[in-house]
Amino acid sequence: MMTWNEEMVIEANIEVIWNLFQLENIQRIMPQIIENEVIEMKEGIVGSRYRQKYQEGKRVETYIVEDLAHEDTPERKHNTSGFVLAKAFKIETSFTLEKIDEKSTRFIYSGTNQGINFLGKILMKLSSSKNNDKVVADFMKRVETEALKDRQS
Repeated sequence: MMTWNEEMVIEANIEVIWNLFQLENIQRIMPQIIENEVIEMKEGIVGSRYRQKYQEGKRVETYIVEDLAHEDTPERKHNTSGFVLAKAFKIETSFTLEKIDEKSTRFIYSGTNQGINFLGKILMKLSSSKNNDKVVADFMKRVETEALKDRQS
């Protein structure tokens, strides 16, 4: 199993950053998601399900994402979602935003990636944590870059 838990401070208001995680903006921070369709939207978000298509190179994977935890207060925003990728990996990711002040926010990105069948377990053993660290760092940087574009000076 691979796990990560990274944080950074972004010089933008918590609402500006949170807006990037909304369905209509998700491709700005996750450009590989080429389709994101709501299957079921639950009141309070938890239990909501989406069909996502993710493209890497020529390969497109389709999977169902479910919201497992959700919090939206002026001081703290949080969402945990999970999905099974290619019938081989169970992935859970969490995004947490904590308001520091009007112009800065702590962004915490954590998650797990676990092989759930023989192939998934073998591929997890072969994958490098260095590569995963780069994917996580690139994602966090993209969130920061997009937030800085949107913040109001």
